[in-house]
Amino acid sequence: MKRYDLRARTDQLDPETDYEEMSRILAAQEFPWDINQALSFALFRTYAVPSIGKLLFSTGEFTDRVQKRYDDTSLILDAVLEHGLGSDQGRSSVRRMNQMHGSYDISNDDMRYVLATFVVTPVRWLESYGWRPLTPNEIAGSTFYYRELGRHMNIKDMPTTYDGFAKLLDEYEREHFSFDPGARAVADSTLELMCTFPPNNLAPKPLIKAFAYSLMDDHLLEAFGYKRPPAVVRALSRGALKARGRLLRFFPPRTARKFARDLPNIRSYPAGYKVDQLGTFPTGCPVKHVKPSEQAQA
Repeated sequence: MKRYDLRARTDQLDPETDYEEMSRILAAQEFPWDINQALSFALFRTYAVPSIGKLLFSTGEFTDRVQKRYDDTSLILDAVLEHGLGSDQGRSSVRRMNQMHGSYDISNDDMRYVLATFVVTPVRWLESYGWRPLTPNEIAGSTFYYRELGRHMNIKDMPTTYDGFAKLLDEYEREHFSFDPGARAVADSTLELMCTFPPNNLAPKPLIKAFAYSLMDDHLLEAFGYKRPPAVVRALSRGALKARGRLLRFFPPRTARKFARDLPNIRSYPAGYKVDQLGTFPTGCPVKHVKPSEQAQA
């Protein structure tokens, strides 16, 4: 294959019907490292919304068992990506997410915002640091993919376009980002975990954290109470990622797909795992289902 063959392939697919295959190509073949990083930062952003950060802190899962929570989230979403929403593995994954989310009082607005981070953050990451940006067709396919995932999670009033998700995300963050000590503890725990990932574990923690701070916008830094990094540190950090992207243009495309379970960051299940056993098992009703009479009125 030539360098742009995968782009040619995704642009031949229909984003309204082939969104799952498009997403597999992008996340597991064309940009596996970049999209994994982008989605990690997407989840990190959500902590800065106090209603989300405080809830995650109150469970203790993201401070006491952060490695397992990271792994479980990655592997559950990985199963949906690899096998599809209609597969046994995909249905089990969505069921697990709904069971966990349904046991807490999470607003539809927060759920919709989290979904928006998954739609928007990879696009913006690749615009800034990828070896190429996503094409309009790829952006449309990714948007359809997450809209369908959101539908299976019973998220209401989702935007219909990427631009709609981007507007929702920016407005929600402007209105809701603020400091909360519990959310800060979740963010600190996540950064500590990131310092243990290879090859980060070979560098001093302050250096890795300075690099991470440099990738955060000022609004996010302020919400967590982090100091703004010096301009030169920010320029060097972002410049290093941009240089990596330019260098990758000369590399051949990946021929074998690489899923989250193949990454060295995933460490909780050396003997293997089953999707329906991942995550936590809190008691309570799973996702709220709309009655047929209510659907007819909608």
